[in-house]
Amino acid sequence: MNGHGNITVRALVAAGVLALAAGGGAGAQAPAAAGSAGIGGNEVVYQIFVRSFRDGNGDRIGDLRGIQDELGYLHDLGITSLLLTPINPSPTYHNYFASSIWGVDSTFGDMAAWLDLVDAVHARGMKIYLDVDDQYATGDNPWFKESLGHPDSRYSHYILYKDSTNSVPDPIIFGLTALPMYDGRTIPVATVNLLEPAVQHAIDSLFVSLVDPNHDGRLTGGVDGFRLDHMMDDLDGNPKLPHLFADFWAPLFAHVRAVNPRVRLIAEQSDWGYGEDWLTRGGADMVFAFSLQRAIASFNRDALAQAIVGTLAHTPAGKGQLVMIENHDMDRFASRVDGDLRREKVGAALDILLEGTPLIYYGQEIGMKGKQSHAALNDGNDIPDREAMRWTRRLEDAGSAIWYKDTGPWWTARFNRDSDGVSVEEETHDPASLLSYYRRLLALRRSRVELREGDERVIGTDRSSVLAVLRATPAAASLLLVNLADSAATVAVAPEGLPPRLARGRLTDLVTGATERAPGGALRVPLPPYGVKLLGTKEGGR
Repeated sequence: MNGHGNITVRALVAAGVLALAAGGGAGAQAPAAAGSAGIGGNEVVYQIFVRSFRDGNGDRIGDLRGIQDELGYLHDLGITSLLLTPINPSPTYHNYFASSIWGVDSTFGDMAAWLDLVDAVHARGMKIYLDVDDQYATGDNPWFKESLGHPDSRYSHYILYKDSTNSVPDPIIFGLTALPMYDGRTIPVATVNLLEPAVQHAIDSLFVSLVDPNHDGRLTGGVDGFRLDHMMDDLDGNPKLPHLFADFWAPLFAHVRAVNPRVRLIAEQSDWGYGEDWLTRGGADMVFAFSLQRAIASFNRDALAQAIVGTLAHTPAGKGQLVMIENHDMDRFASRVDGDLRREKVGAALDILLEGTPLIYYGQEIGMKGKQSHAALNDGNDIPDREAMRWTRRLEDAGSAIWYKDTGPWWTARFNRDSDGVSVEEETHDPASLLSYYRRLLALRRSRVELREGDERVIGTDRSSVLAVLRATPAAASLLLVNLADSAATVAVAPEGLPPRLARGRLTDLVTGATERAPGGALRVPLPPYGVKLLGTKEGGR
């Protein structure tokens, strides 16, 4: 951010940045709304819902071997880092809420398979992050099972109870004391006492072991970081768990960083806001750009400009944001835009080309569909956002992780069907496919230094539907133009709003290779409905 973090969105609105639709001319532009790019600009993170990604042993359940088998695909796509949903033992299909903080769910493999995967990821020069959720315990967790009704248990203080006899556990988020499952089971659940010294020691030991499995300081086989699910300072508002940033997370982070100073700690901020508190008091390295995600889905230029400026303003120097358009807890972007390939490509461009670290949820790159259901009162409602990754045109081909087959309406009314054009097989050799578009954008990001490390500035235009964003370093610059409307637009950008290399040079659409204009004069660019152009000079440096 380099000193511009105190520019408020309100001030930018007053300056006219977000009022261009009301008559701002071609020369109107934002004040400097960016500083140096935060950490993670050289990364592209791919989030994998483990159970649904790839079946490596024929049981129709996604597993660690399946992920390892597809590392070539991910590397070639342009992915640098994997983010896996939890792999710890759990009675849930999503593996949040733990039976034990230790070990690997046997449906995914074992510890040897995990270490093999980590080694294979590192052998390709990639990173691996693991999602952890140690704040709750299920009924089969020894901490809960052995302390329930037994205040004399060695685990008596590991779980929060309302009474001295350990008969009534404190509820978790939303006041829940049990979780209804998609398969008809009901699973007791309780809150872990994160301020109990023995619990802190156990979780600390887990994190350190995952970073340095051999405890030799060489970090061989260790993860590169963690996603911290539902991170809060006062967990679920429970008065028994105050000041967790300082009293739980800070000492944990300090020890993990002492073991591996390069570790990345990624907080899922519980309020789904800008996440500044988690990056400052919380001590996390990165958060998720939820405000930007909502703005991208709105296809509203002013909302997007405000979210871009706000995200930058709320990101302290040396911290980062994961930019995304979907994840495992929300509707698929392709369904949000009704399968409109033009709008899917708009989402891809904003995800990959804006400042921050792009996060791609598995299957996003091929346009997998899915919407949360509200038909049942159980965790089956989220299965439509977590359907099997589409490797081939036939859903039931070998390797497809269709673990949910014949278990309910999430199967019979599934979103992804045979030969629907949405699969790696069907899109790989089609230059007009979404997968090919993702590959081109990610290749551009690798080759253009300003897209990885450059500052970001919202530029004023004379069209209310067109977002213009300048990405620039001292060595290179490019201008992203996005038409957010279903009608063509020719947008004008005054040369004084651009660095000299763009204002005077011959510009190329870096996505298609087409020349846009000769040197001199105002920049006027035609954009088709939902069109995207990235204008720059061919000599943009690495």
